[in-house]
Amino acid sequence: MTLSDRDGWLDRWQALHGGFDPRTANPFLRRWLAFVYALARPLADTGIHPHVLTGLSLLAAAGVLVTPLWAGVLLVLLSAVLDGLDGCVAVLQDRASRWGYVLDSAVDRCCDLLFVMVMVQIGGPVGLAAACGFGIFLLEYVRARAGNAGAGEVGAVTVAERPTRVLVTAFALALGQGEAGLWVLTAFTTVGLVQLVLGIRRQLAGSVDS
Repeated sequence: MTLSDRDGWLDRWQALHGGFDPRTANPFLRRWLAFVYALARPLADTGIHPHVLTGLSLLAAAGVLVTPLWAGVLLVLLSAVLDGLDGCVAVLQDRASRWGYVLDSAVDRCCDLLFVMVMVQIGGPVGLAAACGFGIFLLEYVRARAGNAGAGEVGAVTVAERPTRVLVTAFALALGQGEAGLWVLTAFTTVGLVQLVLGIRRQLAGSVDS
């Protein structure tokens, strides 16, 4: 199996995500990975460095704060696509690295924060935004620590993954409803955190508690 075919890409994605098999995941994730692969193949042939795509993803997310709502919707979606493309291009070019993984994760958290900020900008309460941001960072922190403790790197695919955050932000901008967007995102994050903790607890069952 080579990296030039989709199965090879999925195998490498699985290896880079703690052995989590995307073929057994929900249909949305499978379709998303197939979409990213279709875009990444010709892009990888251009020789563009994956870190450039990572940087562009952050710039697109930051641009949401200074553009009209309709343009913000497009930038949110563009940021998400670029975020998916950087990893796939890195794999296809055999440039995947631990530094790239760290950089991509850091940029993802910056984008999450920018998405919460823009919902405040269009009317969302600051206190609710702080709670929402705290929940998102806690979810990702628990996932990262669980990986260090021996759980699978993904831990569990929850209802609060980045695609959910992207779609909720896009809809909130399209409707001009920052407060509603924050309530929905906070609810998803709370449920997702519970799902993640339960999934990790099952994976670590039987291990010696520290």
